[in-house]
Amino acid sequence: MRTLLLLAAISVLSGADHDWPAYGGGPAGIRYSDLNQINRANVKQLAVAWTYDTADGAGDPQTQPILIGGILYGLTPRHKAIALDGATGKPLWTFDSGIAGRGPNRSMVYWTDGNAHVLFAAVQSYIYALDARTGKPIADFGNAGRIDLREGLGRDPAKQSIVLTSPGIIYQDLLIVGDRTPEALPAPTGDIRAFDVHTGKLRWSFHTIPHPGEFGYDTWPTDAWTYTGAANNWAGMAVDRTRGILYVPTGSAASDFYGADRIGDDLFANTLLALKADTGERIWHFQGVRHDLWDRDFPTPPCLVTVKRDGKMVDAVAQATKQGWVYLFDRVNGKPLFPIEYRRYPASDVPGEVAADTQPLPTKPAPFARQQLTEDVLTTRTPAAHAWAVEQFRKLRSGGQFVPLAVGQDTVVFPGFDGGAEWGGQAFDPETGLFYVNANDLAWTGSLAQAAEGNSTRRTYQTNCANCHGDDRAGAPPQIPALTNLSGRMTAQQISAVIRQGAGRMPSFPNLSAADVNAVAQYILSGESKELAAADSPKTPARYRFTGYRRLLDPDGYPAVEPPWGTLNAINLNTGEYAWKVPLGEYPALAAQGMKETGSENYGGPIVTAGGLVFIAATNFDRKFRAFDKSTGALLWEATLPFSGNATPITYQLGGRQYVVIYATGGKAPRGGPTGGAYVAFALPAGK
Repeated sequence: MRTLLLLAAISVLSGADHDWPAYGGGPAGIRYSDLNQINRANVKQLAVAWTYDTADGAGDPQTQPILIGGILYGLTPRHKAIALDGATGKPLWTFDSGIAGRGPNRSMVYWTDGNAHVLFAAVQSYIYALDARTGKPIADFGNAGRIDLREGLGRDPAKQSIVLTSPGIIYQDLLIVGDRTPEALPAPTGDIRAFDVHTGKLRWSFHTIPHPGEFGYDTWPTDAWTYTGAANNWAGMAVDRTRGILYVPTGSAASDFYGADRIGDDLFANTLLALKADTGERIWHFQGVRHDLWDRDFPTPPCLVTVKRDGKMVDAVAQATKQGWVYLFDRVNGKPLFPIEYRRYPASDVPGEVAADTQPLPTKPAPFARQQLTEDVLTTRTPAAHAWAVEQFRKLRSGGQFVPLAVGQDTVVFPGFDGGAEWGGQAFDPETGLFYVNANDLAWTGSLAQAAEGNSTRRTYQTNCANCHGDDRAGAPPQIPALTNLSGRMTAQQISAVIRQGAGRMPSFPNLSAADVNAVAQYILSGESKELAAADSPKTPARYRFTGYRRLLDPDGYPAVEPPWGTLNAINLNTGEYAWKVPLGEYPALAAQGMKETGSENYGGPIVTAGGLVFIAATNFDRKFRAFDKSTGALLWEATLPFSGNATPITYQLGGRQYVVIYATGGKAPRGGPTGGAYVAFALPAGK
């Protein structure tokens, strides 16, 4: 280990080129760089070195690019793959699949055997194999250069909605991937699959919803794998290439909030899996949420870290959660390195539902987000806002974590449905053992309602769309747009096309009939319910349904809880204690009034460097890119981006010069905020 560190130090000091070859920085996913040309002493001199505008519209791709051999590989808002000169931003090639991609597409995957140089780029349901030198598809991979993720699941591919939002990972000659599926039924199963990098042939598959005879089958109703879905890896993975162990965090099972058709613990939903990377066999697992009723996915890739325990160094895996917790396990056997307690929680009073009796909580580290909304946590931004918040709070159920949702009354989920931790990932500093995690610290609410009876356009909308956009079509902007103002802006035909194809984080609905799609489009435009003929009625939905995501915002649109509303945290994984915590982000209008350092919603993760710095953008409203002292949390530098940088940055070195690059799109910006798609590179002035 000392020899490797010495060689790395020599490489950096010599000014040799230094890549960022994979999502998360490498197979361990720790987002760490041993570059130190940019450091505490000179970071204030950072300036824009180049900018590349993709000129491809707006979206929310959330892309962390990769840099290999001087070439930066990234994606546009519509999921075109691009190659840029890493020193100048000059475009080298573009691959356009002809499919207009939508929503998250967080990176590409690179593989080489020294002769072939291959990029695996996802566009909706497809993964393309591209020649990294030219951007041309490799014809003998899959079907004319691509594979279709909808195939091979034992269900009709034409009726499946699957996209790849976080990239896969390489182990030897395998491309291993998860997928994103709908969060309500019908949904495909979230199998983890490994494909041959040369041919695209399926080499192995792990069933996250077990089949008969497989471990965990008895934690579901009989034959659940034939009708339920999800339990998918959408957040990304990590792999210990030396040991050949793959670490896979999974999400909740469909449907998210009412599980009467999946009574049981539901392995391997909400689980951190350790699999043999060459075969997909299970080694160990830890289920973080049993019978999830709150959409508490593992939202972020794990980090493979090394920590000190009892005077010895232990290889471990760290997993952050939406609840604001960090779990730490021995990488080989899954033994918790901090104790985990199984605590009892309330039963559900919703007919047909059976909540799990207990759930596991780590005793250390302490949560990095608040755990329960009480009246003394409500906003005091203004007397009027406080009075409003108190009035609303007294109508809500607020009992902390794992309180099952109720029918007819909203339950507080704090931190909110997005977390806590989210998809941007965390950074780990092997020099100090510090783990850096940014967090949202807002309250959301949700409830259940009895499914409507009869045959109407409203019922069709509620069955398929209200889960996200709400019964009132108000959504939860900016992540989930409102549908109340589309009349005059979109036609029924355009809305129908979005329903068929998906958009942003919204999945496609290939299972809906033409009559269903038309019914939804008409209801969205008018808000008026119309009766349908019996033949046009959708299939009977679950008995109860989710009524939509709601942030607890005051009448002025600010969080109805006291700041901080977003934080950046440094946790010592050797001890489980916090090194520091600082607010992350501001609202420009409040800052202008003197209310600064409130923190704000933030999406995108940090990186950490040997130069003593943590770089992070992420914040939704102020469009800032920041550098903090990694030891103290002191803000050392900031710059305003053209659009909010809702992505995770990278750093690399070319020609003796270190660069830091962030993809700015404004993907989480409030309505009316600037959006686009620009890669922005920062460096020290030449000669410094």
